Amino acid sequence: MVDNSTVKILVLDDEPFMLKLIARMLENSGFGSVRTCDSARVALQAFDRPDDLPEVILLDLNMPEMDGIEFLRNLVAQRYAGSLILMSGEDERVLQTAEKLVEAHKLTLLGRLDKPVGLEELRAVLRKWAPQSQRGPRATKKSYAAEEVRAAIANGELVNYYQPKVAVGTGKVVGVETLVRWRHPVDGVVFPDQFIGVAEAHGLIDDLTRAVLGAALSQARTWQQAGLSLEVAINVSMDNLNSLNFPDFVNDIAHAMGVPSQNIMLEVTESRLMQDTRTPLDILTRLRLKRFGLSIDDFGTGYSTMAQLRDIPFNELKIDRSFVHRAGADKTALAIFDASVGLAKQLGMAIVAEGVEDRDDWEFLRNTECDFAQGYFIAKPMRAEDLPAWIAEWQRRVRNEFTAKA
Repeated sequence: MVDNSTVKILVLDDEPFMLKLIARMLENSGFGSVRTCDSARVALQAFDRPDDLPEVILLDLNMPEMDGIEFLRNLVAQRYAGSLILMSGEDERVLQTAEKLVEAHKLTLLGRLDKPVGLEELRAVLRKWAPQSQRGPRATKKSYAAEEVRAAIANGELVNYYQPKVAVGTGKVVGVETLVRWRHPVDGVVFPDQFIGVAEAHGLIDDLTRAVLGAALSQARTWQQAGLSLEVAINVSMDNLNSLNFPDFVNDIAHAMGVPSQNIMLEVTESRLMQDTRTPLDILTRLRLKRFGLSIDDFGTGYSTMAQLRDIPFNELKIDRSFVHRAGADKTALAIFDASVGLAKQLGMAIVAEGVEDRDDWEFLRNTECDFAQGYFIAKPMRAEDLPAWIAEWQRRVRNEFTAKA
């Protein structure tokens, strides 16, 4: 149990009345170590006295001389390890951007409070606070050398996990997305954000994609033989689209495995702009001519553009999770979600919502024209052998929870 009376709190706001009001609220809530300050520059002077550092800072964004964004920058420079609560009377989109900035700086954000600050809202945000000793140190991701990744591919250390994709209207399981993991002999399971970039930077991505694709289509054949017909999606790097023989490779391995091209979806995400579009357009068009599906992944982020939808024959659009999770309560995300759905519908594309994290997200989607959904509310990525049991359990959930409610 945390003793609120010992928690060091700094309230930073240029309005004297607001400082007094929030300080009184905090004291009435049992917080006995509260300091107030009306200047960001003065507040930073406390960082010269480590024993006096606040554990929680309530920060107003719009202040004269040094605003809250500048103050955040200084906190990063000072390696501040405490927690933040943003306060502002600014509009919703400004607050959302400030939140994103705090996350990008890897500072701990408890939440935000709209002005005028209410007592219950303040207490609710502060209940999320925990001492740094209980939060534990931030994990630092290990980096790997190109030769290690090369050896992992050659030694068969890459393993595929599969995340189900379901129809929003019926709950039917229609496919899976293939997500590669590295089963490291020392470090255990290593996630793709720690080695895909290395593979792209050192010319290993073709070998990696071929290993993932081969294993995924072999697994698709096994499911097919067991009477389980699923569309299998595989992520394709833009670097794969520099090799003109890529469509033939994909077609040959699909034919060898006996998996129809219509059951294979290639998901394309641009991590950078295409410098020369001729080869990628050649490859992607030939893949569609061979009846492989093409999905534009993480739409709305990175370098996904309207021009890509115009120029490339995608038949599926995946809306990024940042525009799906909590979209029902976020006007900005909702506007982008609705625009993406409307655009896809007009172009005759199937729509997949990524990042369905909870029941609110699921219920939101059920009232939209979205076709398919993925996310932790449905299922986390799993090993191939775990999929049949999960499907049986999911079908039970659909019957008992969703169909009954409908």
